[in-house]
Amino acid sequence: MTEVPLVDQARQCSALFRLGRDVEAALVMVEVAERVQSVVGGADSQIAARWVELLTSMLDSQERQDWLALADYLEYELVDLLMAVKSA
Repeated sequence: MTEVPLVDQARQCSALFRLGRDVEAALVMVEVAERVQSVVGGADSQIAARWVELLTSMLDSQERQDWLALADYLEYELVDLLMAVKSA
């Protein structure tokens, strides 16, 4: 079985939050975060700092149950961060 590209998985997770499937999306988000951590682990300190800031914002949104903000972070901010890692 082939692994879903990380950007696609982040977008799928975002879509689940937008559809109100927060429990399912939260499980996917854990996997996304673990994969991002492994990718960012080898990146420069500026990228790592962006990831920490983004993850904090995502978790704050999750705690507030602000699923649309969390979906936006996953679909836009996280994808942007992953593209920055890819181009670095």
